[in-house]
Amino acid sequence: MKKPLRLIALLLTAAATQATMAAGAPAAAAPKADLAKGQAISTQVCAACHSADGSRGSPANPIIAGQHPEYLAKQLADFKEGKRKSAVMQGFAGALSADDMRNVAAFYGSKTAKPGAAKNKDTVALGQAIYRGGIAARGVPACAACHSPNGAGLPVQFPRVGGQHADYTEAQLNAFRSGARVNAQMSAIAAKMNDKEIKAVSDYIAGLN
Repeated sequence: MKKPLRLIALLLTAAATQATMAAGAPAAAAPKADLAKGQAISTQVCAACHSADGSRGSPANPIIAGQHPEYLAKQLADFKEGKRKSAVMQGFAGALSADDMRNVAAFYGSKTAKPGAAKNKDTVALGQAIYRGGIAARGVPACAACHSPNGAGLPVQFPRVGGQHADYTEAQLNAFRSGARVNAQMSAIAAKMNDKEIKAVSDYIAGLN
């Protein structure tokens, strides 16, 4: 009886040792992005709408140069999964693997966007007031609280918005307000803003660098 008991004890000790080692083992590092592959995807798929470096293309399309790669990859995944609606982007994103998304996001994130500028001098003060201080009477928080004072944002959750096309920012705020876009925390905020406020803050954001 002693040998079976000894064998069981040895097996239990080995199992406990393996469990301890597994618990203390560091998590596997995420695969490193390949910028060359990202550039190839940009050339083949993205550049027609977003330009070769993601900077200052059509005002209807976002400037993605210098955007946080984590945020870009998440948006691509949301388009692919239908969490963010766009017939055009869903088609493009649907053809990309997770590695493709990571690579192309890293490529555009490695670029530097060209500075933008506010265009409507009559609404700059209102836009600045909303961006920096919110609209206290309606519970609208300051944009700077999440997107930072200069519009740099925070990876994954809060995108870089400084220098973004005013037309694009306005369209997204309207989409959040109407419920057409729901893959971020902006719906409740945009719902409390009127057309003039959305237009003013969008124009002000275009001039942030």
